[in-house]
Amino acid sequence: MFLDALEIVILGTTLEGRQFRPSDWAERLCGMMSVFGEDRHLSYSPYLKPMMTSGVRCVVVDRELEQIDPAAYAFLLGFARDNELTMRPGRRKPRPGQTAPAGGAGDATPSP
Repeated sequence: MFLDALEIVILGTTLEGRQFRPSDWAERLCGMMSVFGEDRHLSYSPYLKPMMTSGVRCVVVDRELEQIDPAAYAFLLGFARDNELTMRPGRRKPRPGQTAPAGGAGDATPSP
């Protein structure tokens, strides 16, 4: 299902159509891979981003993470499965200036 996608989108909607709680779940999940930069500001991982798409909170997981940190990738997909969250493929083409990894997403907008 996700083989040709560069990203996997975990939506904050359960398989039964209910909104996942708490409302800041996406930021909390992405926070687990945050780092403090040299500027002393907390930054999200480039492989994991909280987003809003069609009014629904979601987390976009770059499939490259599977190669870089297989345990983190497995944890994220397991989290989605365990909480019965809807998942869908994300972008299928690289952003301008980005090269496609050897693997293979939709559109999402960063949340504020």
